[in-house]
Amino acid sequence: MTVLTVKTPHKMQSFGIFLREPPQNETTVTGDHRNTSPAMKKTIKKTIITDETSLENPDLGPFLLKMARDSIACGSENLDKALDYAIRASKSFERVSGSGVDLATCLHVVAAIYSSLGRLDEAIEELERSILMLDVENGSGVGMVKFCGYMQLGDTYSMTGMLDRSIFCYESGLKIQIDVLGKSDPRVAETCRYLAEAHVQAMQFDEAEHFCKKTLEIHREHCSPASLAEAADRRLMALICEAKGDYEPALEHLVLASMSMIANGQDNEIAAIDVSIGDIYLSLCRFDEAVFSYQKALTVFKSTKGENHSSVALVYIRLADLYYKTGKLRESTSYCENALRIYSKPVPGTTAGEIASGLTEISAIYEALNEPEEALKLLQKAVKLLEGIPGQYRTVAGIEAQMGVMFYMVGRHVDAWKSFDSSVTKLRAGGERKSAFFGFVLNQMGLACVQLYKIEEAATHFEEAREILERECGTYHLDTLGVYSNLAATYDALGRVEDAIRILEYILKMREEKLGTANPDVDDEKKRLFELLKEAGRVRNRKGKSLENLIDSNSLKMKKEGRRRWGAFSFRT
Repeated sequence: MTVLTVKTPHKMQSFGIFLREPPQNETTVTGDHRNTSPAMKKTIKKTIITDETSLENPDLGPFLLKMARDSIACGSENLDKALDYAIRASKSFERVSGSGVDLATCLHVVAAIYSSLGRLDEAIEELERSILMLDVENGSGVGMVKFCGYMQLGDTYSMTGMLDRSIFCYESGLKIQIDVLGKSDPRVAETCRYLAEAHVQAMQFDEAEHFCKKTLEIHREHCSPASLAEAADRRLMALICEAKGDYEPALEHLVLASMSMIANGQDNEIAAIDVSIGDIYLSLCRFDEAVFSYQKALTVFKSTKGENHSSVALVYIRLADLYYKTGKLRESTSYCENALRIYSKPVPGTTAGEIASGLTEISAIYEALNEPEEALKLLQKAVKLLEGIPGQYRTVAGIEAQMGVMFYMVGRHVDAWKSFDSSVTKLRAGGERKSAFFGFVLNQMGLACVQLYKIEEAATHFEEAREILERECGTYHLDTLGVYSNLAATYDALGRVEDAIRILEYILKMREEKLGTANPDVDDEKKRLFELLKEAGRVRNRKGKSLENLIDSNSLKMKKEGRRRWGAFSFRT
């Protein structure tokens, strides 16, 4: 069972004080107080500290909003003051106009400050309020302000890890933008790309490909050949194709993107593309070409960014993975150590996310090298780096799930259960309870429960995992059938022999239809079913060993061969 995530965690837009710029050719909606006379400014300043009736002054709202923006510009230490100004500005706008564009825009500022203060629930509340008060039929200006509200709300949901709600908001914003600007406007292309990136985050690669194609089509229409915009689109399309296993199309997109970058003299970007080309060659087992691409990128990064830059560490990790796969374990270990040396003393500007991503990938290599304890230490460091950072809930959940698998492998079943439980809690809170990834984690948590003799809890997790994987992967998928096998074992252990027999008969039928009667897996299922039927005939003398014998042993194994760097972890059922 393989769980996919983006190879290096995709960098969503940083959401500090994020305010979308008013659309081009639109008049600003918040008023401009630059032409206010000194006397008027003095009068307004006095009203700031007077009673609530002063909020009815039509000049007060724009002035307070300007003060809020000025406080934001002065740095994060002034955010509380900026929030106070922005909230009072919103009250003034509400008193003067009741609702409308000015108030909605002010609420966007309030929400942005709440987000920077980590008060995301309050930010969401203000943005939803700003969206509800606007009617797009009142003009294009209103429509574009509502579009900005939806996009900012999507960003905020993304920070909470609720990717499904985030994508819904982006799609709602896109519909408004297309209605106002038309479907081929360059600004629509940027929103389509935003949606494609969001779908990649959610591992919805078909949807991501759809929006990325739209972006590419619009940029071809409006940009010159070999433009930087088209190159960026092709790099994203290559990432999507690689995630789907379409390596040849991915390679084609990367080569075209590299040509565009060469035409524009973007040496560092060319090197980054060379790394991606190396990844494709590695997936295709074209190892010599992969080494050549990685070494080209390494030379450029060392000369332009320095030998201790995180980009250099990333290439070291790729080379370590390559040498592991080609059986050169000493070289693989050496490159891992070089990368760890860089991460131990990061250069200024290196983000916690970059370091955590690198540690996670090195951990996977150490695990493959049969050094689980060292791999666990790296994963624990990665979790500490990411804890408390908005928008990293899903990444942390994936790492914790990987830790759970590794704890399980070394026999630390209590720690495994704790890691899985923490991962499941985060995924539920982030709206991931319907994804295949969530189903995989539930299956593994069920296996940990089996080892702790929490059989009823294990059955609950297997039942939920079965429902999810049937929907997301299909009835015949081997991952789904593996969960069915585990569920049959737990039912047998709970004394629900008839339910267990019914499931095993179903599994046998599915495997025969999918694999044929001569397949070894089909023979295994027949033997398991025969054993259970035989045992069911001796109810009073049941030996209680069927759980150990019937549990799908392949579920307990990590997938060593053919490991892909996409996910925090992978399974085979």
